[in-house]
Amino acid sequence: MTYYRYQFSFGYGLTPIMKKLIIVLVTVYLIQKLTEVGLPETYHYHLVYYFALVPAFVWKKYFLWQLVTYIFLHGGLFHLLFNLLALWMFGGELENYMGSRRFLRYFLFCGIGAGICTVLFTPSLYQRIPVIGASGAIYGILFAFGWLFPNRPIYLYFLFPIPAKYFVIFFGLIEFFSSIEGPGGGVSHLTHLGGLAFGFFYMAYPLIRQKIRRQYYKRRWSQKGPGNRDYYH
Repeated sequence: MTYYRYQFSFGYGLTPIMKKLIIVLVTVYLIQKLTEVGLPETYHYHLVYYFALVPAFVWKKYFLWQLVTYIFLHGGLFHLLFNLLALWMFGGELENYMGSRRFLRYFLFCGIGAGICTVLFTPSLYQRIPVIGASGAIYGILFAFGWLFPNRPIYLYFLFPIPAKYFVIFFGLIEFFSSIEGPGGGVSHLTHLGGLAFGFFYMAYPLIRQKIRRQYYKRRWSQKGPGNRDYYH
């Protein structure tokens, strides 16, 4: 009989890339606040629309950099703190497992992917509303944590311990049904779903590729025989 020992830890520590991401996110937020105070409202308005993700601008004006820059902007202190808390709780162990470079690629992949989903699927009525925040990338990190450590307990609302895989499913369903109802409360549920979707694709791609290659070589094998020079051995 095999026994499994599960442990719960509140955060993993400040790993190198996570530390840099936190510094960048906080610095950009402080710059946002300074521009609010130091610039006229019109200039600040244009600055936000230039670096936030505005689907209509990506479609019509080719502001493609917004797919990256929107990740590092935040709408308020609690928005920033929530994302930093989630990054700290789940990002450190992922970075330790993946390695720093791969973790950074994954963070940007999910963030940009979430932005692409936002641009593609946002209804025309909301195409000119700016979207900001690292939440899409954070939801991707949450998915990877549930994928790699499915039975690790996470305390829902800091009270109820549930396995990480069910935690991901729970929040995924919330975002799915919220996105059906449409944007509301200043939250882009499509962006969160996009982060989850691209996280799933990134984590599942090696398995899918391996399965395709096995099927390919299996068919090639079935077409060869001992009398064929191309016989595999």
